[in-house]
Amino acid sequence: MTAVTSEAGPWGPQTLPYGVAELGGVPRVVVRVGDLALDAAPVAGRRDPELTSLLSGPSLDPLLAAGPRQWRAVRAAVTRWVTDAAARPDVEPHLHPLAGLPMRLPFTVADYVDFYSSRHHAENLGALFRPGQPPLTPNWLHLPIGYHGRSGTVVVSGTDVVRPSGQTRAPDASAPAFGPSRRLDIEAEVGFVVGVPSPPGRPVPATAFADHVFGVVLVNDWSARDLQAWEYVPLGPFLGKSFATSVSAWVTPLEALRDARVRVPERQVPVLPYLAAGDDEGLDLALSVELNGEVVSRPPFAPMYWSPAQQLAHLTVNGAHLRTGDLFASGTVSGPGPDERGSLIELTWNGAEPLKLPDGSTRTFLADGDEVVIRGEARRADGVRVGLGEVRGRILPSPRLSP
Repeated sequence: MTAVTSEAGPWGPQTLPYGVAELGGVPRVVVRVGDLALDAAPVAGRRDPELTSLLSGPSLDPLLAAGPRQWRAVRAAVTRWVTDAAARPDVEPHLHPLAGLPMRLPFTVADYVDFYSSRHHAENLGALFRPGQPPLTPNWLHLPIGYHGRSGTVVVSGTDVVRPSGQTRAPDASAPAFGPSRRLDIEAEVGFVVGVPSPPGRPVPATAFADHVFGVVLVNDWSARDLQAWEYVPLGPFLGKSFATSVSAWVTPLEALRDARVRVPERQVPVLPYLAAGDDEGLDLALSVELNGEVVSRPPFAPMYWSPAQQLAHLTVNGAHLRTGDLFASGTVSGPGPDERGSLIELTWNGAEPLKLPDGSTRTFLADGDEVVIRGEARRADGVRVGLGEVRGRILPSPRLSP
């Protein structure tokens, strides 16, 4: 290994994301360096022993809980390890090829909240389901709408997703039926991983976002649209969402995205002060969605109407407290163009305009055997790319179930 530079593409020293890999059958905290995974704890033991305890566990939990000062110290140390040629003797024996390396869920997911923060996505769904009416509900421009998901079904990238079953009702039916979802969809999202908890009853201001949030993952919030349509009134998503949510294996530190910050789009209506403070905390990220190896969409994150700092402020404004490992996601990322939509329900306009794939097949929603890969990166003003990894999942058939 030679000293690593930003010429290593999106996985050079400008990124250095953290994950957990199985090395010799044991989960270890690793850092991605190009196409290699660095086993962090033994290198820390040789070069920065005071940091070893943060990198020695089977998950990122101790590092997440340590707080911003320690996050910066660990990142600075890892940067020295991989850029200083003098560190080679200590670093090189602990580098492992990523190809074929089993990756684990990198942190213990405490709570999971999913927002609905893309105006383009919300307006598209409003046009589909409420034709002739205003596309946005009256509250949408005033607060980040979200739902509380199921943390126990958050899975790491590469985990197969079994087609869910449940109740659905056809438009011309008088009663529901039970069976596998026929309208299985994706939602390309960006997730934010909380490190530092907060005390109950004390809201976290938008200005304290970086004091609590450790880093970023990519998210696929798989959605059974037919189950969701029958169940969501009056309390919102339940079984149509809770069967699986996939996240990337790598957590990109928030510090790596410092130069990707942008202001959210101009607002039509003023928002309350606790939200207005987060207007400068948007992120300029580029996503891509692949279906069976074909790129079908390139959603941009910069046009998101609500920033992650505003999502966090709203999540806690009622006094709900944060826990280490909390995950909150942006909601579907969609841009203004038809090729920038982050879900199949938008890309196919609720099935009316099927996607044509290179093999001649078409899709309205996902078929068994389909594989979806969502990738992402940020680009700094100097052109250097910061990687966000990928989140991958393949659809398996529903088992035979009885209601």
